[in-house]
Amino acid sequence: METIFNFIGSVFGYILWGLFLVFKNYGLSIIFFTIVIKLLILPFSVKQQRGMVAQQRLVAKQREIQKKYANNREKQNEEIQALYAKEGVSPMSGCLPMIIPYLVMFGVYYSVSRPLQNTLHIASDKIEQAITLLTQLPGGVANGINKYYSQIYIVQNFDDLKDMLTMFSADDINKIENFNAGFNFLGLNLLGTPKGSAILSFLWIIPLLCVLTSWVSMFLTQKLQNNGASMQGCMKVMFIGMPLVSAYIAYTVPAAVGFYWIASTVFGFVQTLLLFKLYNVSIIEARANGAHLALMEKEESYIYEITTPSKKKR
Repeated sequence: METIFNFIGSVFGYILWGLFLVFKNYGLSIIFFTIVIKLLILPFSVKQQRGMVAQQRLVAKQREIQKKYANNREKQNEEIQALYAKEGVSPMSGCLPMIIPYLVMFGVYYSVSRPLQNTLHIASDKIEQAITLLTQLPGGVANGINKYYSQIYIVQNFDDLKDMLTMFSADDINKIENFNAGFNFLGLNLLGTPKGSAILSFLWIIPLLCVLTSWVSMFLTQKLQNNGASMQGCMKVMFIGMPLVSAYIAYTVPAAVGFYWIASTVFGFVQTLLLFKLYNVSIIEARANGAHLALMEKEESYIYEITTPSKKKR
């Protein structure tokens, strides 16, 4: 699994580095990176929205079944499943699109946590030499470094370590130097980790915003789309639990990962608003009724043609 996420992180790293060269700031790069990712997964988001609308259209029929078989849960479930099958609706259709952003987040984590390898794409043997150098520094410097974030430590302390990093080429040094200068965004060091950071660093605001933006987005989305339908299956668990999961992850990893999640949530809600304008119960029903009316008119026209005597040729 780590190999897969590391590969995804490497791919994302090319995108982030390209954006960094344009904006010279990692925070802005993540914002525009989020927009790119949203556009890439737009087809899945459209499918999710259409699936949710399809389920909302079946609420009334589902309630009738629940009322009719109130004392027979097994028969109730059978009838509901039969209803879904007849209408071509899957109660799990909205789950996969909700999982994808989390897969992307882990890809971003591997890009951010291993910047030398996955963003700057410096040769792995040189990186290993630099990490080994850290363990040999006097004063036990390496003892206070989390091994997973050793590459981040090199970037953060590049000015102090520069003269010792002789294993890197001049081009590598230039990349790291430029990268080091672009991680301050609105006063926050996006390479820092909220867990264990000083209170005045304000990095704790990242996990806090993660859970707040997720819950606010969840509440507004449900208020916007809910027509009496309750969340089903995995969707209910994800809507309630995943904001807490994302906040905990943001607390334990570099702030850039949590910042991505905040941007993803905000842009995701904007996307939801736009998709709701295009795909909602009223519009889908109007289209379905229009298609049904057109089919009926076609059938009536066909019946009229075969039942009306043809005119004799003179």
